[in-house]
Amino acid sequence: MSELRRDPVLDRWVIIAADRGRRPSDFKPEPPAPPPSACPFCVGNEAKTPPEVYAVRDGTLPNTRGWDVRVVPNKFPALTIEGDITHHGIGLLDWMTGIGAHEVVIESPEHSFRFDTAPVEHMLKVIGTFGQRLTDLRRDQRFRHIIVFRNWGADAGASLSHPHSQIIALSVVPDIMKQKLRAAREHFRHKERCIFCDLIEQEIALPDRVIFKNDHAVVLSPFAARFPFEAAVFPRRHSHDFTLMTPDEQVGFIEALQFVLQRYVTELSDPPYNLMVQTAPNLVARPGRPDYWGTLAFDFHWHVELIPRLTKMAGFEWGTGFFINPVAPEDAAGFLRAPTEAPATVH
Repeated sequence: MSELRRDPVLDRWVIIAADRGRRPSDFKPEPPAPPPSACPFCVGNEAKTPPEVYAVRDGTLPNTRGWDVRVVPNKFPALTIEGDITHHGIGLLDWMTGIGAHEVVIESPEHSFRFDTAPVEHMLKVIGTFGQRLTDLRRDQRFRHIIVFRNWGADAGASLSHPHSQIIALSVVPDIMKQKLRAAREHFRHKERCIFCDLIEQEIALPDRVIFKNDHAVVLSPFAARFPFEAAVFPRRHSHDFTLMTPDEQVGFIEALQFVLQRYVTELSDPPYNLMVQTAPNLVARPGRPDYWGTLAFDFHWHVELIPRLTKMAGFEWGTGFFINPVAPEDAAGFLRAPTEAPATVH
């Protein structure tokens, strides 16, 4: 029988229609497109991108060969970095200038680079680049929120096949993040505990939805997952900010992330996916609100969301805001766990 499940953080309902009987073999992604003959992100083509704003290099000059990770402005940005933020309104209608930053993180010179099989040493350079750019962009007080995301595969929104991530800095905090922040603040106000820490502790104690864990990170199949085989990676130590990971925590996070991505390859035939780093917004004071999001260090918990693109939203989802997930999260966790890592029985 189908179930309606409520997300405890976002107060969002999801329909789990497990009786539809969808298994990993039912989801078959399209084969990947062949690489282009003149990829602008490949090594040697540095002149085909805007000048880099950051790079991990071994003493070589900017915008030349010899880089491991490279960050460039998006050639077709969603937002522009030049200008001032101005607000306008006519009655119920509001708009503001489209100020922000839009960067591309070229994760490797290799066109065949993959997150799931990359050496840990290189992955440390990639996530270190994410942290460096988050830190640098937060210095601009026009930017309220910054998101790092990765679209893997054309069906997930990747317009170029060379592996890359993107960073967008916004002049507003998105509504979905505001909902998370408000729920976290309200939970902490009543219980003096982080709602995400409580959730992690509960899920580990009742491990039907635990996909993987180590000393520093845990991968969960969310109780109210919107999509088949959706996963979330959390640090086990409370932290509101992606940039505050210790070196050991970075290695633990990479191990957890690579585990679930490798299971996507073996169990789901390497589907397109979206990866989103959900970290705290910029703690810049707002006029008349010096304490805006001032409790974030105590009540928010950064995490990474992973969504394999196995189904499509249709009229019901768009018209109601509900999602229909044909795979129960407990079944998804069971498929994605390694066979030797079945959940222990809790007495």
